Amino acid sequence: MKKTGSNLAIDDSAFQTENSVGHYKNAIGRHTEEVSRDFRDGAPIFDLLRSRSDLIDRILLSGWKHFLDADTNQFALIATGGYGRREMHPCSDIDILILHRDAESEIHNHALENFLRFLWDIGLKLGNRVSTLDECEEAARSDQVYTTALLESRLLYGSRELFDAMKTRTGADQLWPSTRYFEAKMAEQRERYAKFNDTGYNLEPNVKDGPGGLRDIQMIAWLKKRHFRSATLRELVDRGCLSLKEYEELKVDQRFLSKIRFALHLLTGRAENRLLFDFQAQLAEQFGYQDTQESSAVEQFMQKYYRTVMSVERLSDILLQLFRELIFAEDENQKIEAINPRFRSVGGFIEVTHPLVFRENPLALLEVFLLQQQIPSVKGIRASTIQLIRESLPLIDERFRANPTARRMFMEILSQRNGITHQLCKMNCYGVLPSYMPAFEHIVGRIQYDLFHIYTVDQHTLFLVGNLRSFASNKRKIELPFCNDIFMLIPKPSLLYIAALMHDIAKGKGGDHSVIGEEIAIEFCRQHGLTRLETDLVAWLVRYHLIMSMTAQKKDLTDPKVIHEFATLVGTLERLNYLYLLTVADIRATNPQMWNSWKDSLLKDLYIAAHGALHRGLESPVDQSIRIDTNRQEARSILARLGVSDTAIDSVWKDFGDNYFLRYSTDEAVWHTIAISASDPRELPLVVLRPQSQRGSVEILLYAMDQDHLFSRSTAILDQLGLTILDARIVTTRNGRVINTYLVLEQNGDPIRDIYREHQICRELQDKMSAPGPLPVASGGRRVPRQVRYFPIAPNIVFENEPGNPNTVLELSAADQPGLLSKIGQVFDHFSIRVHQAKITTIGNRAEDVFYISDKNNQLIESERLEEEIRKAIIETISQ
Repeated sequence: MKKTGSNLAIDDSAFQTENSVGHYKNAIGRHTEEVSRDFRDGAPIFDLLRSRSDLIDRILLSGWKHFLDADTNQFALIATGGYGRREMHPCSDIDILILHRDAESEIHNHALENFLRFLWDIGLKLGNRVSTLDECEEAARSDQVYTTALLESRLLYGSRELFDAMKTRTGADQLWPSTRYFEAKMAEQRERYAKFNDTGYNLEPNVKDGPGGLRDIQMIAWLKKRHFRSATLRELVDRGCLSLKEYEELKVDQRFLSKIRFALHLLTGRAENRLLFDFQAQLAEQFGYQDTQESSAVEQFMQKYYRTVMSVERLSDILLQLFRELIFAEDENQKIEAINPRFRSVGGFIEVTHPLVFRENPLALLEVFLLQQQIPSVKGIRASTIQLIRESLPLIDERFRANPTARRMFMEILSQRNGITHQLCKMNCYGVLPSYMPAFEHIVGRIQYDLFHIYTVDQHTLFLVGNLRSFASNKRKIELPFCNDIFMLIPKPSLLYIAALMHDIAKGKGGDHSVIGEEIAIEFCRQHGLTRLETDLVAWLVRYHLIMSMTAQKKDLTDPKVIHEFATLVGTLERLNYLYLLTVADIRATNPQMWNSWKDSLLKDLYIAAHGALHRGLESPVDQSIRIDTNRQEARSILARLGVSDTAIDSVWKDFGDNYFLRYSTDEAVWHTIAISASDPRELPLVVLRPQSQRGSVEILLYAMDQDHLFSRSTAILDQLGLTILDARIVTTRNGRVINTYLVLEQNGDPIRDIYREHQICRELQDKMSAPGPLPVASGGRRVPRQVRYFPIAPNIVFENEPGNPNTVLELSAADQPGLLSKIGQVFDHFSIRVHQAKITTIGNRAEDVFYISDKNNQLIESERLEEEIRKAIIETISQ
């Protein structure tokens, strides 16, 4: 195969023409076309990277000779960073150091300016520094990142003497000895990881800088080069740091990630290192993946990516631990302590006592993780033992999994007071967890291709376990005190962790993952010696792990029937406690941005209501009339204590029907009554805002004369104000007025805390609801995320008339969009439909809204023809 780019000539005489810039631009363009073609034809990726680097070499040398050749001995033109190691992607920055002697004339300065201007003019993106030796040394002394860039430097042209002096004065013997350099690089890695929420398994990962990305491989090379003075990763095999198999695995990973990054640069025409949704499908096709019945091409491609990331993380973990052992061996007291015949602690890290430990006793593959939980002084596993674990994974076979001691040991890991999440994560990284639980292997690196689940299934599962563990911590006692209190009531937390491991284990297997997961959970529990009651609890939690979230967000929690049905399904207080904790932890582990005070309060309200129903006894459900009378009495009592007279209360309540006291809590009825009694009935609409309701959101009361377009107009205004509507309730009084309440948050999910913002909302709503004229256009400045177009959602509308419910329930599932509620409200206006309540749920880019509606006479929508007309009109309206 020909050398890529070898047929492209750089004509130094081009500087004698008027269009020298055009000549070099054309050369770069032709080279990009050629490497793009070679890339599609399967050319080795490292050849392509070197080819780009070679082209840049020739361009820089040509320009240097034209502008500065007469002063060769005064300067050294040096490539640094990625350019220094000859890994140039199509749009990578070109890092150069121009080293000069102390005496720099004005002529030299002018020549340098012309040289650098020429490089910018032809379209090269430079990262350049002009320094003397002293300046270079000082910069390297104060910044290990700059030291790292110099570590990979190579002389392009000029004074070899200057270059060698720079290498000597910035070397490890002079600056940043290995111990300091290692600590600095580890701190840099922690800081870099934090930018990606400490995971490489995000939906739109960064191929270069994310955990498990190319930067981690480069970091291995930097540490190796700094400490061992070795030039290639292959030398790690010669030194016994890596096996040949591990080295080959690392090179395969590096090639795959480099190909993705190269493809991203070609596809976007910029230095794009993020694997955005915009490009995932195209790259999946380009890399040869095709849709199957089990999964789409893009899901297969991304699963390959995530498994590559896991491989890099695992090998990086081994090598960094090994480097730590070697670099700090002389500085630290490597105290050796015996643990048992199979393991010992060396400098605080556990290792096998001899290389045949796992072969002679395979159960030690679980024991090594259990010991780390039981011995606080153990900080981790030594690198050589991690490698032995990887090599010994075939020992975890059916016979191993059926061993009662292995099963007992795994349950011990889940029952320890400390380290459960950390050890499960390490077990997953090293391959032990998916080997021991074959069903778990299926979800490793598996994505759920939507905007709600932002992590792979296995990472989400481990985050969930971590969230459950955190409920017992002092930090969560402050942040989530209710969860902390309930966690203290859990008699056996290990059952909760098993349910967490199993809740999504059937994702991607087809069918209902909750039902299939229940079967897997039952088998696991029986194999691991759980009692029948414990097995039933875990299986039930897996089967119904979504029910509490769906009930809280979609059902009317003021309806005693809804509470009774939910409590009946749950059955016991013990199940309720486990389910509540699992639900909170699951939502927070799915997408942290989706958790807010509103969801917190909804789940808490449902828990408290269900707890009351279970405590009272399911055979004695709350009668609606009792709830109505209780609300009236409690609200009147509170109002009296606040100084509101019975006359004032009766003047407000005389036109309120029973439905009002069924829909609104005592607390809500109190502040509504105070606001309405203090207002002038001739100056409607009345708009009052309560800054912080019991549900963590702002509550807006709109009290107005009943009128057309009330719902559609008010929701459009709120959307224009940049607010997210969480809940809407509408009650019509006997005297033709409407009590319309909204619970809202800012669009980012934050409560509204600014008093000026509160005044703005009230003023805008008051003015625009009073003004006649066309409906406001609902846009609100809310920008639809670019990712949404890659996840089209076909609208789905279901009507349901439930026995005992005076309203028809309309459930809508559709792509979220600005002004969605207002558009739906306009359709309701057209068909003279009354909205009594709306529960709004947004999951990623999916709106899942529930409307409680009736016709204009407050009767159910029972005509199938009318249902179909409404359905068709809504779909047409929101699809425009």
